[in-house]
Amino acid sequence: MRTDTTFKRAFNDMIDIIRTLDLGEELPSENALRAQLGVSRTTVRKVLAGMSARGIIISEAHRRIIGDQPRQIERYPKEETLAISEQVETSFMEWMLRGDACPGTEINEAELARKFGVATTIVREFLNRFQKYGLIEKRQNAGWVFKGFTASFALELFEIREMFEMRSARLFAALPDGSPVWRQIQSMRAAHLELLADIDARFQDFSELDSRFHRLITAVAPNRFIESFQDVITMVFHYHYQWNKRDERARNEVAIREHLALIEALESRNIASIDHACRLHLTSARETLLRSIV
Repeated sequence: MRTDTTFKRAFNDMIDIIRTLDLGEELPSENALRAQLGVSRTTVRKVLAGMSARGIIISEAHRRIIGDQPRQIERYPKEETLAISEQVETSFMEWMLRGDACPGTEINEAELARKFGVATTIVREFLNRFQKYGLIEKRQNAGWVFKGFTASFALELFEIREMFEMRSARLFAALPDGSPVWRQIQSMRAAHLELLADIDARFQDFSELDSRFHRLITAVAPNRFIESFQDVITMVFHYHYQWNKRDERARNEVAIREHLALIEALESRNIASIDHACRLHLTSARETLLRSIV
């Protein structure tokens, strides 16, 4: 199972790499791909074989070139790429945000372990990591207690998000023409347009694309604390959106269009345009989150 999960995650990551390349362009070497994907050479070769079988990669004179651009729909579902620790995270957020838990609810490690189908130690390790976000608390000589997800918590969280995301977006204006980020942005635009064209059938795919888009923006300003904070953004904002099904299709279409406007502003490298597009999207996202809490 672990190997299969690793392969599927690497396959999805390879799609992101290929989307930054042009048709007919040569693929990086296996060693370079191994470093980029963070997997073994065996897994790299398995991924390349899968891409070749789909006609995405073509072997030509001892080199591999891009034969076709992969479609977003060819990605493996996110739940099939998760490690056990991430599966526990997903299960816990579902339990917490679907309304099964209210402030003051006691959290029983053994009960959650049975519910999630994992060992108690794995649940305990997750809770120890998760407590830093302020949503749960370990009481002395007792178990865990759920403190609750409130509008106040959401607003405090959003204030921090707005600060670091606005800062990161502005840094695009100073990126050189040769930065690989510009190709990633082009790939991100293509993924958004592809999803928008099939929004009626695939609107539920937006959550993962949204997470990848915002991670790309913050990656322009590498910062270990921002990267850690991005984890709680994903865990709270995106999981909460996932369980709020009201007007989901319409909300996601609006967000996609806001992303496309932001991408256009980033490529313009105009600070005023970047600020306007970024604030517009963040304001919309904040209102969506607060409505979902109510």
